[in-house]
Amino acid sequence: MPTVIIDNRELEIPAGRRLNGIEAARLAGVEIPHYCWHPGLSVAGSCRMCLVEVGTRDPKTGEIEMQPKLVPACNTIVADNMVLVTNSEKVARARAMVEEDLLLRHPIDCPICDKAGECLLQDYHFEYGQPERRADIRPFTSRRRDLGDVTLFVDRCVMCGRCVRFAREISGTSELMVTGRGARAEIEVVAGYPLNNKLSGNVVDLCPVGALGDKDFLYRQRVWYLRRHRGVCTGCSTGCSIWIEENQDRVWRIKPRENPLVNKWWICNDGRYDYPHVHDPRRLTQPTGRDGLAIDWTALPNELNRSLGEAGRLAAVLSPFLTVEEAYLLCKLIRGIDAEAPLAIGPVPEVGEDERFPGGFTIRAEKCPNRRGVEAVIAHFARRVATFDELLAELDQDAVQGVWVSGGYKHEWIGQATAARFERLKLLVVQDLFPSPLSERATYLLPGAAYPEREGSYVNCADRLQSVRRAIRPPAGVRTEGSLCWELLGRKGLYNARAALDEIAREMLYFSVAVEPAPEMGIDLKANLLAG
Repeated sequence: MPTVIIDNRELEIPAGRRLNGIEAARLAGVEIPHYCWHPGLSVAGSCRMCLVEVGTRDPKTGEIEMQPKLVPACNTIVADNMVLVTNSEKVARARAMVEEDLLLRHPIDCPICDKAGECLLQDYHFEYGQPERRADIRPFTSRRRDLGDVTLFVDRCVMCGRCVRFAREISGTSELMVTGRGARAEIEVVAGYPLNNKLSGNVVDLCPVGALGDKDFLYRQRVWYLRRHRGVCTGCSTGCSIWIEENQDRVWRIKPRENPLVNKWWICNDGRYDYPHVHDPRRLTQPTGRDGLAIDWTALPNELNRSLGEAGRLAAVLSPFLTVEEAYLLCKLIRGIDAEAPLAIGPVPEVGEDERFPGGFTIRAEKCPNRRGVEAVIAHFARRVATFDELLAELDQDAVQGVWVSGGYKHEWIGQATAARFERLKLLVVQDLFPSPLSERATYLLPGAAYPEREGSYVNCADRLQSVRRAIRPPAGVRTEGSLCWELLGRKGLYNARAALDEIAREMLYFSVAVEPAPEMGIDLKANLLAG
């Protein structure tokens, strides 16, 4: 295998793997500072922050010959016997000069900048910049320009060009361009074409400084107050890996989490801004009975178990927004009372057709996160997956007397006419996020949890299982579907999604590889699907 020497450390590069200097250094545990380079974009080599010394080692004599000039690591493909030096005095001086040049024209408005606390310009200045500023400090603010979905703070821009390359290479919409030359260069939109594509929010994540501001997040929260949690986007069946950033159990921002096997470095705007419903004041927060009176959670589990046992023939509707573990526990609960109970998947929301972008990102038409996982659980218990319409047909024939319906939909999902078909039931348990025509007819109306409040696993459209923990606590009075079913089944202690998944993995071939905790990129279930 090719061998590269990075700061006197030898690194073997896997045969056939093409790496530049920044990527190779990372494998050796060395971080090379950079602004313009990004692994998901083409190489520009414009910021000059990643300058390093490069040379070659004679494989016979071991002598090293260095090039006289520094070269950008991002634009240098490593080869056998190449030598990279990233920590010399020459390199340090070059980095300090780049930092100083950028700060000559950069506004000193860090106290009001949204990027303060996660800004590469700040971080690199303290690590690589000059010990003292040699120019006059003249505080001023930056000019603002509306680009469409985002706000540009013109004078903060360091002209890395990431946003322009993203619009050309990933979204394929090409709204952004560079106008002017030299010190007068600025980011601008093409006349008449504002930045408003469905991936536009990613340019804010890409910006290494505070030049591009997210209008949804601008001046709403300081980043050092936020805590980030790993999550899975529930906006569509792609199941993008995301960071959920919250402060005091309130979600303030959603950002993409790198996962080369699912969403790479990106998320769409639908998923990015899909959290306001979590804090919607219309959410259900108190269990009630048919008369609309509140029921205390301490007495409700026993009452529910008694009512389910007395109802007669049971059925369950499992929402595609449930986690795998919640679907399993609900099926086990209903089938434990009625071994022949029909199990149906709830309505699967679909909008239009799949949207594919030039960079490979796809927004799926199927607007739910876990249809495949829920269907696999239903098939395990019932041998076949009944549709919601099939269950409605059984209701019309009075074939069942009690139904448990799990909702969790973010938008209206059932109309008055459909809900009226549940009228004749002896028992109707509805667990949902918001009031609906069906909730008005419920014997027991139970508040459900939103996706940042859930713990469990989702299976996306490519049969990849991803497990997450909850990011925030549910509102007072709300219990997650998993914790309630856990108690109704008589399980001891607090709800444990990992223990439930271990049980599922032992029972179902499809989930058998989930016996170990899922890595950050998830677990591929395709092989088990073929074997089954």
